[in-house]
Amino acid sequence: MNFLCRKTFSTLGRRVVAQSQQQLWVRCMSNYSTANSGSKEHIQELINKDDIVVFMKGVPEQPMCGFSNVVVQILRMHGVEKFGSHNVLDDDSLRQGIKEFSNWPTIPQVYFKGEFLGGTDIMMEMHQNGELIDELKKLGIRSALLDEEKE
Repeated sequence: MNFLCRKTFSTLGRRVVAQSQQQLWVRCMSNYSTANSGSKEHIQELINKDDIVVFMKGVPEQPMCGFSNVVVQILRMHGVEKFGSHNVLDDDSLRQGIKEFSNWPTIPQVYFKGEFLGGTDIMMEMHQNGELIDELKKLGIRSALLDEEKE
């Protein structure tokens, strides 16, 4: 495997198999984790990529645990459809790394503008007491719940 293949391997988290130098096949590996995916630098990059980032079990379209589902549903109730999400079940290094990064032992973890907000319990509390509406407003997002109150 040449350097280019190794670079693709480590940055994309994919297995590269080549029969010749001209032909490459890439196959996703669901449980593969790159050596750097749990590093503080890599996690900081992921957090900075979007205004809202959720490290969860599963994906927003198919959460793989009830707590992750609650976070996704709360965001959707507020009309937030666009947010970064990272499936920690696909990457053990990321799963452990995010817990160390935040010093928070559970998944899901939610970040707003690079700041750790909390997990399901914090999101639920903020949703129930109205604080989440204010936090979304700081991000330039108008909560859909405000529109429902007018009706």
